[in-house]
Amino acid sequence: MLPSPIAIPAFTDNYIWAISQRDQCVVVDPGDAGPVEQFLQDKGLTLAAILVTHHHPDHVGGIATLTQDRDIPVYGPANETIPCMTQPLEDAQQITLPALDLTLKVMEVPGHTLGHIAYYDDQNGWLFCGDTLFAAGCGRLFEGTPSQMYTSLHRLAELPGQTLVYCTHEYTRANLEFAVAVTPEDQRVQARLAAVKAAREEGQITLPTTLAEECRTNPFLRTGEAEVQAACEAREPGAGSDDAQCFASLRRWKDNF
Repeated sequence: MLPSPIAIPAFTDNYIWAISQRDQCVVVDPGDAGPVEQFLQDKGLTLAAILVTHHHPDHVGGIATLTQDRDIPVYGPANETIPCMTQPLEDAQQITLPALDLTLKVMEVPGHTLGHIAYYDDQNGWLFCGDTLFAAGCGRLFEGTPSQMYTSLHRLAELPGQTLVYCTHEYTRANLEFAVAVTPEDQRVQARLAAVKAAREEGQITLPTTLAEECRTNPFLRTGEAEVQAACEAREPGAGSDDAQCFASLRRWKDNF
């Protein structure tokens, strides 16, 4: 089994995930080349490939520099324009990274952007989901519709509960503060927020999370629950009538929270 992915901090709250074996390394969503180059140097690693989930600058900004003097594949969504992309990917494709002996399944998960993809490794139970699913939250709808994001999130939620979720931002505390506002009586959410506050005060990363934890405490995956529906109905009459409308109401609420 491969060593667990390592988070390379970038900007104020981004994580660039690094997967390595022996002296080879693959990175996910390198928005900044500097931290990646420093990581490779410190660890004595050779960059073998780049994986991209979507086109936003904080996920692709470092690709041109990282590939300038390297002949390496750049994988990304076929339906988006990704700098230096050599391997455009579509839903249900599988890719094998020989340097790591790693096979990943591609999942189209539109919503945050229209072409957003995720990478799933069923052998290790790893999910690299970019800005679709966050710990206790989900991405803003910059391009897609609430219905698209709702469908994408529930597609991810159908993966095994032990799946480790490697998203790309340290938003967990803020997301849980919103979750508490949605379900203020939920002891599980309160306990998770307390644990995350303590971790962040110690400078610890709050990722990865698990899909099981998300299904318990992430309001965007709980729109079928009466307590979440009641909160949306109280805020927007009619919004609690079905799961998809409840999701759309939650996303609007979070956008202005």
